[in-house]
Amino acid sequence: MKPSMARLYYGWWIVGGAILCQFAFMSVSQAIVGVFMRPVIDDLGWKVWQFTLGSSLAVGAGAMTGIIAGNIVDSKGPRPLMLVGAVVSAACLLLLGRQSSLVVFLAIYVAAGLVGWNLFSPLVVNATLSKWFIRRRGWALAIGSIGISMAGLIAPFVMTTIVDSYGWRTGYSVLAVFVLIAVIPTAFVMRRTPEDYGLSPDGDAEVSSSNVGAVSVAAEARSFTRAEAVRTRGFWLLIVGFGLNQTALTSVLVHAIPFATDVGFSRSMAATALAVNGFGNLASKVVWGYGLQRVEPRLLVMAAYSLSATGVVLMLIAATTGQASVWLAGFLLYGFGFGGTIPLSEFLWAKYFGRSHIGAIRGVGYPITIVGTGLGPVLIGYWSDVSLTYQPAFIAIICAYLVGAVTVWVSREPSPR
Repeated sequence: MKPSMARLYYGWWIVGGAILCQFAFMSVSQAIVGVFMRPVIDDLGWKVWQFTLGSSLAVGAGAMTGIIAGNIVDSKGPRPLMLVGAVVSAACLLLLGRQSSLVVFLAIYVAAGLVGWNLFSPLVVNATLSKWFIRRRGWALAIGSIGISMAGLIAPFVMTTIVDSYGWRTGYSVLAVFVLIAVIPTAFVMRRTPEDYGLSPDGDAEVSSSNVGAVSVAAEARSFTRAEAVRTRGFWLLIVGFGLNQTALTSVLVHAIPFATDVGFSRSMAATALAVNGFGNLASKVVWGYGLQRVEPRLLVMAAYSLSATGVVLMLIAATTGQASVWLAGFLLYGFGFGGTIPLSEFLWAKYFGRSHIGAIRGVGYPITIVGTGLGPVLIGYWSDVSLTYQPAFIAIICAYLVGAVTVWVSREPSPR
């Protein structure tokens, strides 16, 4: 393989792999939860909070996996994780379509989160992207996260059609086949670092075996180890700020369809709103990618979280007035802010702590960051069951966005060691 072709393959092809992985992860773990919620609980007689407990347990199990997965990404690369994750995810999705017991349902979700879709999650693929790019990292992360946007745009609409036409059990089986087709071939594209192949980050120039080490040292002059990172103030502020954002966006994503139907919108309108969210998410990538190359990233975080919070405000207004246009506008803004979540957070993690140990650093922070991702949807579901309305809980979501924005803003890049 010629050097120019190698740089194209080992750089931007990995970005393409990240797109597919994040599309698959978002589709099976979050984007379709609301699609299955009402059909499953109506058929099996469960409560909303019981159903959402499944995805929350998967998040919690995945948080523990993240600690080990981050180390494996640093030492072995993402491929072995992705292969295991694809097979286990497919098996769990098939079983979800055949169970009728809440205990079995919850157990399957725990397995799926522990050794399933979290092994091809943004934690794995974005840690890899951060190793392959430095100067163009903002663009690489923004383009790679297009998969998240496409999942929000496509998955709810397609799966709503399948579930409404053929039933929720068939829907889970379709997802199982999709994961195998999307993730397994992609795993063979992914690689650990450019230095492993005699290349430099960003693919800017050829690197011979004699100076690979020199390039790595120069690129990693500011890299922190995991032990060093956890002793900095910035590490903990990023965890809290990004964690609040994850709590808010996941809660909206999971409860969007039941919220819509509770206030009088149809399931098709709810699915359309999620598609609009995906469109806003996708359209935002150019803005965030361009901005990360030129603007202070903490300012971009403030802008992204404020846009999402404004979107939720419009959802609450639409719930009161019944205006579909306001409802859709709310999801457009929510999606536009949502689109910045992955590129902005991953860029800041790499900017603060370097790329040599980014997998391990992200892995140890992952359980804390996503505690709210697991608890948020369950608490929102329980709140709606008790109060018989989603409005107060969605006001709390707005507050989470705003507090998260301020927390990230007050963080600062750690001084070099």
